[in-house]
Amino acid sequence: MGPYKSVNKDIVNVEGIYLHIRKDKANGCNLYTFLRQRLKHRKRVCNDKRIRIKERIGIENRPDLVAEKSRFGDFEILTIIGKDQKGAIVTIVERTNGFLLMEKLEKGKNAEGLKDEVIRLLLPYNGKIHIITSDNGKEFTEHKAISKASGIDFYFADPYSSRQRGMNEYTNKLIRQYIPKEN
Repeated sequence: MGPYKSVNKDIVNVEGIYLHIRKDKANGCNLYTFLRQRLKHRKRVCNDKRIRIKERIGIENRPDLVAEKSRFGDFEILTIIGKDQKGAIVTIVERTNGFLLMEKLEKGKNAEGLKDEVIRLLLPYNGKIHIITSDNGKEFTEHKAISKASGIDFYFADPYSSRQRGMNEYTNKLIRQYIPKEN
């Protein structure tokens, strides 16, 4: 990339400017320090230290009926994290009518603690819950135990795709109005 040539004149484009700034930085100069935002790298090195969830079933395997929102019993689950990563609340929201189950997690994002609370919350609704969709957080590594105890199918949304759990994201936004992160 770089400047385009046009009838004996150089035309500068955005890519050309950033290419010049990157070369300047590679040569030990400080032109990049004058940028309003940090110079982002196009190719990021994946230094991924996240926990991989074993036996994860992706949302693409979820029945098509769930997308229609035509039956009660298809839930979304998520955690709301407190200030300084201390404390958490688990929220379980039904997709068709917004029915909410919510509980404070005494052990924070601990997977064992979350598993126990979720099983306890879902116990009165055994037989009425079909599936749960969650994000890929490490707190859901005990999904098999939740699934087995409750007799439900557990699916995981694609990474960085909060729109796939829209009802839960919206509900958590509303909850944040009354339980701000500072508390």
